[in-house]
Amino acid sequence: MANKVWTEEELNRLAQEFEEKTPQEILEWAIKEFHPNIAFACSFGAEDVALVDMIVKINPETRIFYLDTNLLFKETYETIERVKERYRISPVRYSPALTLEEQAERYGDKLWEKDPNLCCKLRKVEPLKEALKDLAAWITGIRREQSPTRANAKTVEWDKNFGLVKVNPIVRWTTKDVWDYIMEHKVPYNPLHDRNYPSIGCEPCTRPVKPGEDPRAGRWAGFQKKECGLHGEG
Repeated sequence: MANKVWTEEELNRLAQEFEEKTPQEILEWAIKEFHPNIAFACSFGAEDVALVDMIVKINPETRIFYLDTNLLFKETYETIERVKERYRISPVRYSPALTLEEQAERYGDKLWEKDPNLCCKLRKVEPLKEALKDLAAWITGIRREQSPTRANAKTVEWDKNFGLVKVNPIVRWTTKDVWDYIMEHKVPYNPLHDRNYPSIGCEPCTRPVKPGEDPRAGRWAGFQKKECGLHGEG
């Protein structure tokens, strides 16, 4: 059965209603409305492991996937395994069309140091397009508090970049909300968070954040870049 086609006006009205709803209520609506044509894009960062916990409790059959750039931290890969074991899930892995060796042959070694936007496009954006191509909606863990580029994100909206409904259940949450949930529900999380990595991406492009710095200051340090292209401009 085909999913209802939502207009932007309808989604805006829903987004207003959802401002008063809990993340679980938003997820329940989204999963009921779009399953099986909905998936959660999981980075296994703090926000996303909290969402895994919620999603599995609502409907363990909900599709979960992740983007493996082949450049993730060892701790991230270990966290993926711990989450898989804890929740008995098998998230779908999407990887780039080019291996790191093939990318180096075509674009030169360590592309992320010369052109991080192109590197993110090849290793994140293109695999995400593949993951989303047959879906009606996707779930993300973005929060308004994270960065100016996310400050206007809605609980539910039309994703013009990828052409489907985008659901952001914890968009209103603070960092404290995220960690309160993780602690209360004993959710496994990436130990790098305990070592001043509030936002964790690829190992070559992520450094610890110093006291007083923006939470995303550790991403692409030295470049005027705050997003990888999954949630807005790279």
